[in-house]
Amino acid sequence: MPSKTIDLGVRLHHLDEGAGDQTFVLVHGLGGSHLNWSPLIEPLAKRGRVLVPDLGGFGRTPPSPDGSSVDANLALLARFVRAVAPDRRVVLVGNSMGGYLSLRMAAEHASLVRALVLVDPAAPLPFGGRIDPTVAAMFASYMVPGMAQRLMRRRAAQVGADGMVRDMLKMCTVDIARIDPAVIEAHVALARERASMPWAIDAFLEAARSVVVAVTRRGAYHDAVDAVRAPTLLVHGARDRLVSVDAARALAKRRADWRYVEHHDLGHVPQLEAPGWLLGEMEPWLDALPAR
Repeated sequence: MPSKTIDLGVRLHHLDEGAGDQTFVLVHGLGGSHLNWSPLIEPLAKRGRVLVPDLGGFGRTPPSPDGSSVDANLALLARFVRAVAPDRRVVLVGNSMGGYLSLRMAAEHASLVRALVLVDPAAPLPFGGRIDPTVAAMFASYMVPGMAQRLMRRRAAQVGADGMVRDMLKMCTVDIARIDPAVIEAHVALARERASMPWAIDAFLEAARSVVVAVTRRGAYHDAVDAVRAPTLLVHGARDRLVSVDAARALAKRRADWRYVEHHDLGHVPQLEAPGWLLGEMEPWLDALPAR
């Protein structure tokens, strides 16, 4: 697939596939990259142009001068959309942290966004909601400067790129065997590349801490949700360990005008674990969107 870079104050790496009147921008999550969307790119490219950026500090894109926090990456994402699709509104499709960024984009840069697809977006856990203890411990470790870097470097040395990728995908899925082995191997190859990037761990941790802060600021988060005017499809795996389905249900209740779809046996990354199912939900919804 065509791989490009664009100078936006940092050399942002992205994929650019397809053409047509409709433009999709696919936004990955924490620790992810353009590869997180591999199964969806070719099918969506039959409908229009598909742009898949590596956010600042992820994939092959270095952190921007402002860092790799969600605020820094929101500004970078807005610059990217304005630069690559200056004459049209885009369909934003975001997963996890990328879902939160896409939500913020639709709220704060409404003129850029035609429609919004949120796939297991990072969201506040409602009072009384369930949280996975392993995930809670993992994110708690990320919040401790110094210790977090040491733990991540030690784990990488113990299990290597292959182990790091498989550990994360196991946490993000119900069954890692559902993911195309070629997609897993591509993730491993990129992880090996990132092992030589001196900023990779610090960029990940900066972003992780900023996501935690963002989802704990319920008032600001809900203000963004309330401000979205673009048609929105919210999709969630009921067995998501990283973002509890309770959080998605609370969002769906708050925005009854959004279409909400839940799969009983999927985890955090439906686009990798069940891309056919996700496309089956997205495509009829896209077909029913109001004329541009």
